[in-house]
Amino acid sequence: MNKISQALLAGLLMLMPTIVIAENVQLVRVAIYDHSEEISNGPSNLLRFLIPVHGFSAQRVSPEQIQEGCLSDFDVLIMPGGSGSKQSEKLQESGRAQVKEFVRNGGGYVGICAGSYLASSHYSWSLGLINAKVWDREHWARGQGTVSLCLTSSGREVLGCKQKEVDVYYGQGPLLVPDNQSDLPGYEVLASYGSEIAKKGAPVEAMIDTHAVIRSKYGEGRVICFSPHPETKDGPNSLMASGIYWAAQLKP
Repeated sequence: MNKISQALLAGLLMLMPTIVIAENVQLVRVAIYDHSEEISNGPSNLLRFLIPVHGFSAQRVSPEQIQEGCLSDFDVLIMPGGSGSKQSEKLQESGRAQVKEFVRNGGGYVGICAGSYLASSHYSWSLGLINAKVWDREHWARGQGTVSLCLTSSGREVLGCKQKEVDVYYGQGPLLVPDNQSDLPGYEVLASYGSEIAKKGAPVEAMIDTHAVIRSKYGEGRVICFSPHPETKDGPNSLMASGIYWAAQLKP
């Protein structure tokens, strides 16, 4: 064996412990809801970084698959952006029941923008997974742009972020505030809005201090809702990845 071959072998032996550890990592099995026939940006953005090297095994699931019981094969369901009412309509009563049973029995639910509207206890078509309603409902279409999130101490721990403030893309997500549903526990605030989007007639300062990221339990499962979009290319994607780990009841 020449010196070059010896050096290569030594390098491979040094890497072997890392390879063994990687193979033993438990991947978080993530279902990403999609009724768009794979043209929606939300699921595509998520699939870009929810990959095995980051600890995830993710795939799209249709409302029909959810109705047929596919969630039993996953640890977490992500309901991405779009239209919460349309998601509810597509799921139909049977699909909505499947989602609630999945979370009640220990599954994780991650709502992003529309998915947070859907998880709330506010609308007739909502799932009622988290004790939250929408502030300034009249101006839900208040515009899009970059906003600042102010993370609580719990938020920095859960979302794996050392910074007290981070910038993130906002696209007309719900301004979350507590509801008073007696059958649901209160939620914990992980981040609030430190700046705002106030277009299309939305009142100035209505968005400031409303809740941007919240978490709670539903039965044996966990629910985390993101009003903005940390899954976009500029992220920070780590907020979303850490939130998914928390929903899955696993440590990153």
